[in-house]
Amino acid sequence: MMAAFATYPSLAGKTVFVTGGASGIGAEIVRAFAAQNAHVGFVDLDSNASTALVSELGSDKVAFEICDLRDIAALKAAFKALQAKLGTATVLVNSAARDDRHNWQDVTPEYFDERMATNLRHQFFAIQALAQGMIDSGGGSIINMGSNSWWEAGGGFPAYATAKAAVHGLTRTMARDLGPHRIRVNTVVPGWIMTERQKTLWTSPEALERHRERQCLPDLIEPVYVARMVVFLASDDAAMCTANNYMVEAGSI
Repeated sequence: MMAAFATYPSLAGKTVFVTGGASGIGAEIVRAFAAQNAHVGFVDLDSNASTALVSELGSDKVAFEICDLRDIAALKAAFKALQAKLGTATVLVNSAARDDRHNWQDVTPEYFDERMATNLRHQFFAIQALAQGMIDSGGGSIINMGSNSWWEAGGGFPAYATAKAAVHGLTRTMARDLGPHRIRVNTVVPGWIMTERQKTLWTSPEALERHRERQCLPDLIEPVYVARMVVFLASDDAAMCTANNYMVEAGSI
């Protein structure tokens, strides 16, 4: 039976920007906001997936720009292009990340820096690029995507886990700095979410069974449930929620 999800009237007509919106969790977030009648702009590096998502949802509400988020100048230019199409964003979802596995013994300074650029640095500069528009608009909501990998002391990707742990510090400090302008900043913390990437690269019957044993709930987590938390935090229903972590991990910590 398909879940009947909530509609948030406060999101209708709002402009929302999402990073990494072409696939996985990001694409579900784009779909969720489009279903709320928001105007959604997203940035991604995958042109084919981006085009397919806009075709699915309709170009009257959803637009994209191709962008390598490691290039901050390109990120800022992409946001300006989306703003010209959709208006000033009052919601930002920093969703883009890659959890590539790596052995701690093989990590070079160059690889470590690249992991920070891929998983952390763009979140700050996306906030920096869009916060003034939110200030001018009287407020906004910023949702940063964390991970429960470091909460669980997960191994096999130390640079990724370090970047994701730092997201929580970014959320807390920016919530303090932007709070006087009625801009809320929160972190959504997914557990092991069953995106196509995860299914292709990391899942096996044995790994899934071990993970189920760690969760309080028996069901594997689909991306839509992360998206539902994000749209709640973007809505006026969450007007007094800021500087906090919102877990979507089926009790697996």
